[in-house]
Order: sequence, then structure tokens, then C-alpha cells
Amino acid sequence: MKNNEFIQKDLKFNWHPCTQMKDHEFLPLIPIKKAKGVYLEDFEGKKYIDAISSWWVNIFGHSNEYINEKVKQQLEILEHVIFAGFTHEGAVKLSERLCKLTKLDKVFYADNGSSAVEIALKMAFHYYLNKGEKRELFFSLKNSYHGETIGALSVGDVELYKKTYAPLLIKSIHLPIPENQTDEEAKKALKEVRLYFEKYHKQVSSLIIEPLVQCAGNMKMHSPLFVKGLRELCDEFDVKLILDEIAVGFGRTGTMFAHFQAEIKPDFLCLSKGLTGGYMPLSCVLTTDEIYREFYCDYTKLKAFLHSHSYTANPLAISAANATIDLFEQSDVIGENRKKAKYIWDNIQKFKSLKNVKEIRQTGMITAIEMIDYPFEKRAGLEVYKYGLKNGVLLRPLGNVIYFMPPYVITYKEIDKMINTAYEGIKCLEDK
Repeated sequence: MKNNEFIQKDLKFNWHPCTQMKDHEFLPLIPIKKAKGVYLEDFEGKKYIDAISSWWVNIFGHSNEYINEKVKQQLEILEHVIFAGFTHEGAVKLSERLCKLTKLDKVFYADNGSSAVEIALKMAFHYYLNKGEKRELFFSLKNSYHGETIGALSVGDVELYKKTYAPLLIKSIHLPIPENQTDEEAKKALKEVRLYFEKYHKQVSSLIIEPLVQCAGNMKMHSPLFVKGLRELCDEFDVKLILDEIAVGFGRTGTMFAHFQAEIKPDFLCLSKGLTGGYMPLSCVLTTDEIYREFYCDYTKLKAFLHSHSYTANPLAISAANATIDLFEQSDVIGENRKKAKYIWDNIQKFKSLKNVKEIRQTGMITAIEMIDYPFEKRAGLEVYKYGLKNGVLLRPLGNVIYFMPPYVITYKEIDKMINTAYEGIKCLEDK
């Protein structure tokens, strides 16, 4: 079957995420037959470098032989079992490993990143409620994004996603953010943030942030000092800190977890995406024994955390996650990432010469090229996306921001093609 046959059948039945489906009257879908390493291949043999890791999930390449084998082995033993009142070997192993990596104490599993955020928000609120305090507000950052379920959407601040659903959302307060990655801007923002803590802390259960990079917030970046300062304010004013490392965790920022660079420990840590190497839906919330103890009591006191998902701790997804951590242990992935990140940074300096590029920035293996403020009707990012597809590179933009977040197995030759394709795609806009 050829590409067009798949496209027509797809459009007859499917409604795709984060998409104005009418666009596909002029922008063809790309049907993918198979994938290997950094490459996606369609039904007519054309290959595309997956420069965004298929929405930031894939870290060790598509169809990774090691992860493949571990999932196959698990499939022959146990595909799924209820996780209420039951457990299994893979979940015990993964939880122990995650706790050792993060220095946190307990793991609560779910299916996806938004669900993990919902769990952390509910736990933080419920923690104080169990202590006799009703704290119904949440702090989050301006320009933040944490998912699209109701709670996660509530604490986000990207108008495009939440404006329509404003009447449905829970109460949250958005705090100021640094203008850039410098420590000076971090200190300036922290002074403003302190005023919010002083005014609202007794009504607020938690602050949720994406440390170092606000990914869906146009890849805005800030200093580790900002993260450290927020932790100190949370400690001073007795507000719990939730770190959303769904996108920035597992080596994306140059350390295993982004908050390591701030030398802090959160009260809640949300993980997903790279957790399974991009293979299967799985997320988790790690927390402390202090939090756990407020829910641990006789049944009749009705303090249990009654949140569940049918596929909680699914053994197949867990096997992919354990295999992913194995790969981190088998080689110096973070060290190699740092070399590749430097190579990318050195080779994107040429973007500064383009008149329609406002700024370039990078944190670890996340790199952003921000174009000038084209009006949204112009859809400049879409033009770069189309140019990328034509030339064999998947570059899905965030508005006027073109970014790279490739699988870690990308070669230097493939990095060159990724960068050069983005450069030429942006350069072409100068003449339009």
C-alpha cells in the first residue's frame, strides 16, 4: 500500500492530537511504516530524521535492539496484572532503582505525564488536608505547561491550550519567571516571587515547575539558581515543591535529572516520556516518606490516597523502563550527550547571522532557535516544518520557535543534516 492510500483511510477515521484537521487538506499526513535509530520511514521508503524524538519520548533510538528484547521477554511471562493488592518483579526493581537515582522514597505509578501531574497536585492538596489544613490554591510559573487534563491544564499558562476551558479550571497563581538563563535574571525574578509567597502561602499547597526548560512554553530556559531559590522559598513558607521532569528528565538537560544542577531535592517528582525510552505509556510520581506517612493510617480514618489507573505499573511498560535504565548504566550516556550538545551549540552559531532569528539557546540536548515575532497567521514555523519534511527532517515547531531534541543515538553526520536543514528552512523565510 502506498502513502496516499494510508492517508485517505486515516483521515476517514482518525482525529489527531494538537491538530487543526482541516490543515490536512493541503498538508499531507506522513504515514510511517517502520523506524530505526533516529530515522522514521514511510511506506514509499523516504526517511526522516526524528529531530524531536517523537514528542520528546525517544532517547535511545527507535526499535532499539536491547529494549526490544527485554519487552519480548516480559511478554512471554506477564503482560499485565492489577497493581492494587498485587505486585510484580519489574515494578519492585524499577521503583528501587528510581528511588536510588533520585534519593526519594516512594513511587506511585500512572500512565502518562498529565496523569502524573494530576497525582502530584492531588497528593499535595490531600497531604495538608490530612493535617487539618485546607489549601486550595497552587503556584506555578508564568509561561508554563504541564499537560492537558483539567488539573494539569489549570496550573499551566499557555493561553493557546487553556483559554477555551477557563470555566472548568481549578485555581492557580502564576509566578514571575526570569527573562533569560542568567543568574542576574534569576535573582530578580526570585525577589518578585517572594512577594507572592508572603501573601498567599497559607492558602497554597504546592508550587509546580519544569526545572531549567519550559518545554512547551516555547523552550524558554532559566538558571539552576532560580530552581534552587524556589526550593528555598518553599522551605521557608511551608509549600511543597513539585518538579515536572516529564520532558526534561533522563539526561535531556546534561544531567540525569534537571534538578541535580540546582542541588536540591523535591517533595514530588513527576517522570514520564524518556522513562520507557519512548516505547510505551508510563509515568510515575516519586515522593518522600514524610508525605507518605500522612496517608498511612487505619482504614477507618479515611485518609488513603484513592487514585487509580487500570494499567498502573503495566509490566510491559515497566520492562521497557528497566531496559532504559540499563542502557544508562552500560555506558556514559550523559558524557556523550554533553559532547554532542557542545557540537550542536558550536554549529548553530551561524543562525545568529539570519535576520529573522531573534535568539538561540541551549540546555543540554535541548536546543531552541527563536525566530522574530512573526504574526501567528503567517504560520512561519509551519513553513520550516514543511521544508524539513521535504528534506528528510522532522522539525515540529512551537510557534516561532524551531527546536532540536533528538534521540541520544544521533550521529554527528545526522546532527549536521538536522542543523543545516533547519538553517535553510529558516533562511528561506527571509525572502517571503
